[in-house]
Amino acid sequence: MPAHYNRDQFREALKKGGLRPGDTVLTHSNVGFFGVPEEGRTADAVFGTILGAFQDVLGPKGTIVAPTFTYSFCKGEPFDPENTPSQMGLFAEMLRIHPLARRSEDPIFSVVALGRHAKELTANPPRECFGPDSFWARFLRADGIVCFMNLDLWTCNFNHYVERCLKVPYRYDKLFTGYIVKKSVKKKTAAIHFCRDLSNPDTLQDVELLQSIALQKGILKAVPVGRGRLMFVRAAELYRLIEGEVTRNPWFMTPSGKTGAKPFWPPASDTSRFAVDLPEGASMERIIEALWSLPRDIISDGYDRSLELVATQVPMKIHEFPTGTHCWTWIVPEKWTCDEARLETLDGKVIFSARENPLHVMSYSLPFEGEVSREELLTHLHCHPRLTDAVPFRFAYYERNWGLCCSRNVRDSLDEELYRVIIRTRFSYGTLKVGEAVLPGESDQCFVLCAHLCHPGQLNDGLSGVAVGIEVMRHLMKRSRLRYTYRFLVLPETIGSVAYLSRNEHLIPTMKGGLFLEMLGLKHPHVLQGSFEGDSEADLCLALGLKESDLDSLQTGYRSNVQNDERQFNAPGVRVPMLSLSRALPSDHPDFPFPEYHSSLDSPEITSVESLLRSRDTILAMIEILEANRVPVNKFKGEVFCSRYGIHVDVSVDPAGNRALLDVMHLLDGKRSLVEICYATGLRFSLVRDLVAEFAANGLVEFV
Repeated sequence: MPAHYNRDQFREALKKGGLRPGDTVLTHSNVGFFGVPEEGRTADAVFGTILGAFQDVLGPKGTIVAPTFTYSFCKGEPFDPENTPSQMGLFAEMLRIHPLARRSEDPIFSVVALGRHAKELTANPPRECFGPDSFWARFLRADGIVCFMNLDLWTCNFNHYVERCLKVPYRYDKLFTGYIVKKSVKKKTAAIHFCRDLSNPDTLQDVELLQSIALQKGILKAVPVGRGRLMFVRAAELYRLIEGEVTRNPWFMTPSGKTGAKPFWPPASDTSRFAVDLPEGASMERIIEALWSLPRDIISDGYDRSLELVATQVPMKIHEFPTGTHCWTWIVPEKWTCDEARLETLDGKVIFSARENPLHVMSYSLPFEGEVSREELLTHLHCHPRLTDAVPFRFAYYERNWGLCCSRNVRDSLDEELYRVIIRTRFSYGTLKVGEAVLPGESDQCFVLCAHLCHPGQLNDGLSGVAVGIEVMRHLMKRSRLRYTYRFLVLPETIGSVAYLSRNEHLIPTMKGGLFLEMLGLKHPHVLQGSFEGDSEADLCLALGLKESDLDSLQTGYRSNVQNDERQFNAPGVRVPMLSLSRALPSDHPDFPFPEYHSSLDSPEITSVESLLRSRDTILAMIEILEANRVPVNKFKGEVFCSRYGIHVDVSVDPAGNRALLDVMHLLDGKRSLVEICYATGLRFSLVRDLVAEFAANGLVEFV
């Protein structure tokens, strides 16, 4: 027969545990293990007995809290604070539906509270589930007590709040997006979970040693009731205990904390399966040939291997930003590994596989294995919107879903009722990597070249800019003297630029300007997209350089053509005038930016080495004008007697030359740079530079 207990016995046990009137108590419960209360076997009787005992002890000024976690939000299910059931046992669920209780709207770690401080503990939770103003922080400030009903310290999520405060190395912030439902209205929201690497057993929580020490020191008190027991610990005392132990050993609350074994963290990248290599000084064509088909997802072994090879071509430092790092408002995501992904018929015939092409699986797809109907499959099967024979590039870095990709022709051929999907992917702790090549000049003022290395199985979208950027840096390295410092950044899209800038804010004031490079192997005309400022010196110099070196080129305003990482440099709080150079169709063209964009057809077949070389030369011409641009300050007054200095041009012999000389002379007032004089006169930069050099050689001007 099960043991019996009653409200009086439970009340006395709570008092022995140290609860007093007005306390705030967080409960973790397995109430069935107590046995059967004398008041009855029903859920209402069990709940009434235990809640009544708590209310007897805490009184009207006390507050009782229970976790009502569901974790369903992490699985893509909407969270409804009013109706989504708790998965934390009978007591928590009964407290959730109590008419006077308040439930927080944290979609992952909601709690329900009843009593005097219920509102302040649950109202307006932040997006960071274990952040500074989360329930756990408020609970600590309220000098709360944790009460375990037949459970141990391993169930206590307050531990994770302490771990986050102490910045333990084995957990990290991870963004989950989804929907919250309020009054039947569905709204997009997000939550940041402080989680562990599920693929690494060394990051498991192990609090056996913590519980032993807490009991030994009397911080954790155990009191029997029924056939079970209650345990009590004050949050502030638990915090101090964990803080002391973790300070001595950051891995204290993991298996290695108990065994003393060295943790396996972080797991090493496995790039051995990418049998590619590059000789030093490889041509752009060779670089592209080696790297274009690799699975270069933003944080992945394929990306890491590609960056290793890029770093052999120019001296390069690799910056690493661990998973969970907050970079301004962004969070570095996890590393993603695709071991296998394919679609097959039920009799085992493979229809397509990621082994053939990495684009056959959505980048950052969740793992999934099982039989699905054709109807369900099509909701997860992505095709290119225009190209019938191309596999599209789809990604879901911050959304959680599974997905496959194929050509429209293949999709249209699927006529069976059931298919088997196999997606074996892993999410794990990793490091986002940014390559930086720095070529020092006479000034710390720097010009930034930037290109993507991500976008698996594609060439022009990203990789072509890397190849051209390497060639530009090689040519600059041959120069004996550079006015500016040049930085070449190779990074994954968006998050790479944000990570780099957020950790190098001290460099932002030195960034004179920049140029983002992309889609440069195509045969379309160059498109130069201006910066946010639009009239910076970088804008004027680069635009003039492009105009003079490529008569067929186009120039557009900020965010009016191909948009990429130049946005991060131009964004509020940064405002580095970075332009972008690409070869793309006009933005109103139906195939903008180019027909094969974000597809398996972005390949060597549509790429021209001649285009890459011309892009390299165009960029060098643009940089040459930036390097040479100065503000000439006149040391003369009145119109110069040119014959005295041997710089007179006879109007009857060379009327155009005479006019150019006079046009330039009359603009030498110390207010305009060489490039601005070019715009004012319509003359080529080389002519203006040479004319002003004549004045300078005769001591008539000096340069600022």
